[in-house]
Amino acid sequence: EPERRGWEDTGKIVDSVLGHLQRILNTKRGNVPIAEDYGTPDFTELHRSYPESMRELERSIIQTIQKFEPRLKSVRVTLIPQNEEELSLRFQITGKLATEQDKVPIFFETVLDSDGKVEIRG
Repeated sequence: EPERRGWEDTGKIVDSVLGHLQRILNTKRGNVPIAEDYGTPDFTELHRSYPESMRELERSIIQTIQKFEPRLKSVRVTLIPQNEEELSLRFQITGKLATEQDKVPIFFETVLDSDGKVEIRG
């Protein structure tokens, strides 16, 4: 019964989504019993076919988020260009948080370091 639930706390939902995205993007595919395709591919293999591999990375992250984080809609992932000396990748994750009240726009900045660890900031 919706009237029993009260109002959603959008801030708590965003924090929950942020935490879940952090877990998803730091899990390598095939390493958890939830699902074989839960997580992301091994990022260390990406350097072989740059820049095509960056488009594949963006697509992979979008597909993973769409499948395993249903609270986000209209997800976009965009690589943020940086100088070649940095040993990390930055990209933006944007979309809309589907809440009972409305679709709330969200924006996360993500950093993939040289060790393959992903950090997400809201």
